[in-house]
Amino acid sequence: MTLSEKRDTGFLGLDLNGSRHRAALQIFLVIVVAHWAEHLVQAAQIWVLGWSRPEARGVLGMPFPWLVEKEWLHYGYALIMLVGFWLLRGGFVGRARSWWTAALLIQVWHHLEHLLLLLQSLTGTHLAGQPVPTSIVQLVAPRVELHLFYNAVVFLPMVVAMYLHRRPRADELARMRCSCRQVAHVH
Repeated sequence: MTLSEKRDTGFLGLDLNGSRHRAALQIFLVIVVAHWAEHLVQAAQIWVLGWSRPEARGVLGMPFPWLVEKEWLHYGYALIMLVGFWLLRGGFVGRARSWWTAALLIQVWHHLEHLLLLLQSLTGTHLAGQPVPTSIVQLVAPRVELHLFYNAVVFLPMVVAMYLHRRPRADELARMRCSCRQVAHVH
């Protein structure tokens, strides 16, 4: 196996940025949509059903409240999304890669905020003397609204990247080495 082949093989020997890029992107999109579902259900529980914020725990937080109380659920989503953005980045070229990288960089911050929340939950020491785990930006913005915002600002460049990846310019198509190349519509 050449050095180039080893580099392209990727995570656990899977060719995530070559022959399996399209399938990996589809799986990643399902995870991202599941993350959105958690936040949207939580928002509906608060603003449509009139539940208190502590009662509004999203989809998985209802049957498994410890996932939300200890911050594991959203930290897990944040970490999986960060890893997904990183692992799948190599399959993108040109404009799509720029947008994907923007989503990755925003997700780095989003992940750090969730890591901070998880650490506070596990240690019982809260930021700025707050009574509950609190992220940095949460010091000035309510948590539910903040996380809807974070998910939107990560999701938007991700969707743009995927759109451009499926509709590359001719020069970008020539540089594509992933399975998405076969279904791309040249623009």
